[in-house]
Amino acid sequence: MAATGDLTSLIEAMRAALLPHAAAAAQPYLAHWPHAHPSRERPAVALPVLGWLGTAVAGAPAGVLRAVAEQLAALATSLEWRRSYSEAEAGARFLERYGYCELAGERGPVPSSALSVGFLLLGPETLYPAHRHPAQELYLPISGIASWQQGGTAFRERAPGDAIVHGVEEPHAMRTGAAPLLALYLWRGPGRGQTARLDAAPLPGGSARAARLLSSDVGGSQAQPGRRR
Repeated sequence: MAATGDLTSLIEAMRAALLPHAAAAAQPYLAHWPHAHPSRERPAVALPVLGWLGTAVAGAPAGVLRAVAEQLAALATSLEWRRSYSEAEAGARFLERYGYCELAGERGPVPSSALSVGFLLLGPETLYPAHRHPAQELYLPISGIASWQQGGTAFRERAPGDAIVHGVEEPHAMRTGAAPLLALYLWRGPGRGQTARLDAAPLPGGSARAARLLSSDVGGSQAQPGRRR
């Protein structure tokens, strides 16, 4: 697990990044901001997507967003990175380019009964297919211009610092281009303990389902991630 002081500092840096970029949208979340110290032991788990974290840090705008990215990079290998889906559901290529870590919440090292706080990291040229969850969600992109879709509307490019809010069970998707996406996320509401689920109906055979989910993946690149930091 990351050192207590470093993790507390990162969570406070995340709060500082929200204030100038998403103060109004984040207010219901900030009212329950976790200030407790880490007290829950979590194992360090690395995923292949961390190979793009260095690129994401380099692409973050100078200022509070870059500060958050740099603090995360310093702690990344001591955090527990997770994935919500199996290879049968989403395909091996997507799982190689996707991961998230919860810093505070019901499972993270900092206990919080009202809010989940963490990061999403997506590799370049990656489609995160339409999915939903019972929690209300706010994203603040830290690095990477990606296209975001909400409720079946057209994809729209969003830049670092643009607040994106998803309602309860609202379907949404993300698509990266040449750069990876690093985004801060917040979850609130009674559904925080449940994970996200993909909208596509289950198909017999994981490879067939994965092919359908990722058929519109940007560029179709098969590039492998760089060396982990």
